[in-house]
Formats: sequence, C-alpha cells, structure tokens
Amino acid sequence: MAAKGPGLFSNIGKSAKDLLTRDYTYDQKLTVSSVSSSGVGLTSTAVKKGGLYSFDVAGVYKYKNTLVDVKVDTQSNVSTTLTVLDVLPSTKLVTSVKLPDYNSGKVELQYFHEHATFSTAVGTKPSPVVEFSGAVGPQGLAIGGEAGFDTSSGKFTKYSAGIGVTKPEFHAAFILADKGDTIKVSGVYHLDEKQKASAVAEFTRKLSTNENALTVGGLYTVDPQTTVKARLNNTGTLAALLQHEVKPKSLLTISGEFDTKALDRAPKFGLTFALKP
Repeated sequence: MAAKGPGLFSNIGKSAKDLLTRDYTYDQKLTVSSVSSSGVGLTSTAVKKGGLYSFDVAGVYKYKNTLVDVKVDTQSNVSTTLTVLDVLPSTKLVTSVKLPDYNSGKVELQYFHEHATFSTAVGTKPSPVVEFSGAVGPQGLAIGGEAGFDTSSGKFTKYSAGIGVTKPEFHAAFILADKGDTIKVSGVYHLDEKQKASAVAEFTRKLSTNENALTVGGLYTVDPQTTVKARLNNTGTLAALLQHEVKPKSLLTISGEFDTKALDRAPKFGLTFALKP
C-alpha cells in the first residue's frame, strides 16, 4: 500500500528527531541478518551494555499483504507484531503483544487518504487506554493532533497538536505537547540538491518550569558509503558519529559523546556492526 496524504501525526518533526538521534549508541552491538529459502527474515542481535550482555532473535515473514514479526530475548520475553495492509481500502491494521505480559497487547488501525490520515489504538487490557491521532493537509503540509484517554480513570493521559511543513529543501515542525506544557520547534535544511549536507535544530521549552533546551546538528555524506553526523546541545554535550557501509547493506557505526564543560569525565563510545551476508 503506497503512503497517501499528509502522513501520520507522529511523523511531524520526525525528520529532525531522526537526524539528531538515529544510530547514536554508546554500547557494543552486533547484528546479523539473513533470509531463508522460505522467505523468512532472521535477525540475531547481541548487545554489551556496561558489563551486561543481552541477546535476541527476530523473525519476519511476509505473505501477500500480511507481515508477521516475532522476537525472543534472553529475558524470556516474546514480542509479536502482526501487520495487515488493506484489510479495508487504504488501511493498515497492526496488532502487537509482548508475552508473558498479556496486558501489553495493542490493536491499531491506520487510515490513509489523499488529504487526511487517522490512527486509532486500543490496549487489550481491561479498561484500556484509547489513543487517537489525525492529520490533514495537502501535499507538503500536515496539521494535526493526538490524544490518549484512560477508560479506567475517565481522564486524558495526553493531548498534543502540531503542524509540519515539508519542501524539497527543508522540513519544519511546531508541536504543542504534554497537555500544552511543552513547545517544540524543529527544522532540517538541506544545503544542496542531492541532500549530501544537512543542518538541523530543535528547540524545546517547558512552560511550567521555564526550562529551555536547544540542540543543533548536522549531517554530511562523504561518499556513497560513508556518512558523518554531529550534534551539540545547550548543556555542552557534544556527540559525533561515523557510519560506513563496509559491504552492500552491511554497516559499521562508531559514535562518541563527551561533556565539553567537564572534560575530566570519561567520554562515551559505542560500536555497532550490522551484517547482512
């Protein structure tokens, strides 16, 4: 199913967030992916965080318009997600559950129209939280909001509103979140037509405490196989990332972070290797 309309409300501001946070890690992680002859995609992941190790195995199988995703980890948790496209015209149905916590299940229905997108999610536990979001607008513009309602307490758990503008050379977003207590303004600007170099900024203000946060960053594509990123926030934390495609679809990522106002503190380093034979 091809994406239609302005996109989900959760996509507003996503371009800036991804550029500032995606692929930054300060653990050691190895991921190996493969596809069996029957079409089942298998991914094994090992992570070292501090002195602790964790492992998980995930399997993905697609049949016609149905996608099944199952993941098992060393804590005996089993996460299952079932996605069905076009169960009704222009819709996507997503059901998920994480065992042994049966109350963690959720059913979500997404609807995509040329000028509007809506999503409704309901938990499977008794007296669940019901979430709803929607966005409207022509191509390049999204205006929308989201809300969560707890049926057990009869109170709203969240409500937010936002507007996003997308053009070939930039993305901009304004979001009023946390029940109107937080203002988020973000933008991504591509410095060239091929988007080899991009600049990003995100400003957040919490009205109840008058706290401000500002993060700026950038991305530069050195060559088709190599990308570098960096970010700096108003507290003086500087982070950088180098990602290189060592072979087709296999990525090596090295990232680091340190406090420019406390150079005596040990910096953080992370290494991720995603191998796809």
